[in-house]
Amino acid sequence: MVINTNISALNAAAQLMQSSSALSQSLQRLSSGSQITSPADDPAGLAVSMQLTSELGRVHGASNNVSDATSFSQTQDGYLQQVNTAFSRMSELAVEAQDVTKTTNDRALYQQEFTALGAYIDNVSTQSFNGVSLFDGQTLNVTTDPNGDTFAMVGINLGNTTYTTATGDDITTISGAQKAVTDTESAIDQLASDRANIGANEESLSYYTNQLSSLSNNLSAANSQIADVDVASESTTYAKENILVQTGTAMLAQANSLPQSVLKLLS
Repeated sequence: MVINTNISALNAAAQLMQSSSALSQSLQRLSSGSQITSPADDPAGLAVSMQLTSELGRVHGASNNVSDATSFSQTQDGYLQQVNTAFSRMSELAVEAQDVTKTTNDRALYQQEFTALGAYIDNVSTQSFNGVSLFDGQTLNVTTDPNGDTFAMVGINLGNTTYTTATGDDITTISGAQKAVTDTESAIDQLASDRANIGANEESLSYYTNQLSSLSNNLSAANSQIADVDVASESTTYAKENILVQTGTAMLAQANSLPQSVLKLLS
């Protein structure tokens, strides 16, 4: 029996230190919701989690791009619906202007409305979405995935000659009205084609939206397996380590009292 070196107390203290450290780590995991509270917990897992988190950020960025592009296309179609109504009315006016019972003054009134509708269409051709022209005919490349791949969104050009010829017609004469009927019909045909292109753009963008949503969910699930704490399992670990700390503290107290038995030998 020795006094200077209490092996039992040293062993109990070492066990208590390990239990206290494990208890502290368990508390950190439960309070943070993450099972990686420091790089030392899982170096490889931390690296993979960081890569997954970075890719998730890029996926969210691409998803925002696709969402904005969809809004852009929907705005285009909203305008073109009104343009279609305007051209239909202009075509109707051109037919009415061919009525032989109408006077020159009557046709001038038809021309006044015809011109106003044409001016509306010309004004629509200059509209923009967040500073980006809606109808300049430019193809827009939309980023659709975290790797930077793009989808070419077909542009719509309301300034092409098919449209401008129709909006510039003069129906103050019967011959002019006859020409306007042909021109507005051509414009409506072109408009139908342009709206079909917008529909194709929106359909493709919806597929990319669904694809990105699925990718985001899968990446989040993969990252969760690595980084998120299993509360049920960790609660069990916490309870175990808490008991070990309490018993270790009690045993250390007992081990520290052992040298006092030497006094009995000296009395």
